[in-house]
Amino acid sequence: MAITVKINPYSAVNARVLRAAQALGVDANYQRLLTTCWREVKVALPILDDRGELRVFEGYRVHHNGVRGPYKGGIRYHPEVDLDEVKALASLMTWKCAVVNIPFGGAKGGVTVDPKTLSERELQTLTRRFTHSLKHVIGPYHDIPAPDMGTSPKIMGWIMDAYGLLHGYSPAVVTGKPVNIGGIPERNDATGLGVAMITRGILTEHGEELTGKTVAVQGFGNVGSFSALHLSRLGAKVIAVSDVSGILVREGGLDVEALAAHVGKGGSLRDSGLGDFDSAGGKLFDLKADVLIPAALGHVIHEGNMRRIKARYIVEGANGPLTPEADAYLQSQGVIVVPDILANSGGVVGSYFEWAQNIQVQPWKGAETKLELDRFMAAALRSVTVTAKKHGLSYRDAAFTVGVERVYQAALARGH
Repeated sequence: MAITVKINPYSAVNARVLRAAQALGVDANYQRLLTTCWREVKVALPILDDRGELRVFEGYRVHHNGVRGPYKGGIRYHPEVDLDEVKALASLMTWKCAVVNIPFGGAKGGVTVDPKTLSERELQTLTRRFTHSLKHVIGPYHDIPAPDMGTSPKIMGWIMDAYGLLHGYSPAVVTGKPVNIGGIPERNDATGLGVAMITRGILTEHGEELTGKTVAVQGFGNVGSFSALHLSRLGAKVIAVSDVSGILVREGGLDVEALAAHVGKGGSLRDSGLGDFDSAGGKLFDLKADVLIPAALGHVIHEGNMRRIKARYIVEGANGPLTPEADAYLQSQGVIVVPDILANSGGVVGSYFEWAQNIQVQPWKGAETKLELDRFMAAALRSVTVTAKKHGLSYRDAAFTVGVERVYQAALARGH
């Protein structure tokens, strides 16, 4: 019998923040500051659908903490989006930006909708309505959205245009845009590339090489596909990937380049012919792989399946893929868990690069962007590793400690 896991994601994040804050000796008043969202916006989004019927959707934008710079965070379109989820993701963005030491605060947004059920006209109308509702909230020096689950560069382009009609040409208002209107080619795969860089780095920290290591990736969307692709290019053997349709396995290693090209053209894991397909995607957790990368939804590894995990390393490509219970259990079994606020932070670093180029009106070279990404990710891993070793902490607790310390010091410096 399947176990349904219900957990308040915002409370789960705050528990981590409080643990780090108390260990650092942060004053109780500042603990409240660090665990409180500074702004929560909920809007109704009425649109006329293609049949001429009025439909009303709910949209959210949450600002968690802005002491280190403008708010930064994606916008997701998903039928299960709610305020608690958005608050949790906004908080995670605060700590993620601090861990990788970029000058942003944490934000997140979302619309409760399945974008696959809308026509392109309906989707664009909804996006423009959402942007208009947030016209007083977002801005190049105030709050910079980006793509997330269910959104895309095209949708970011619509947001940029809708905002520009009100405030003038402002490419820096969003990141993850199409390249021909101020986006950068490297932003699209920055999260997945960052996951690969962190995976390589964590193995090196433990005296191991990435070459030849077996990897299983849950989720083959933007993060999962690029994680698999870059890990394969770095010498790892990706033996399985999964998505909502099922799992594709090849013990000798998948041809990830061919698979990514196939899916990119509209194909599926099922019809790829590149491995053994099984519609039971949950079987991914039963595989014996050196590295498991959950890169889909939150809380997919929980009390009901955590004992099935055989990987020695878990690198979180998704936000919050492990429940607190699963996290504690797996670490008690000696599994090295690299938390989301470190592992998948390549996306926001790539967004920072795009934003900086838009502000400067000065494009960088692609090679420079990737070298800078590697430098930021390596520095973040180093700071977390040093903290973990110094205080005997897990990587998750160490990452939150680094992030909380930086945000706390910025709050003190600003006289909050």
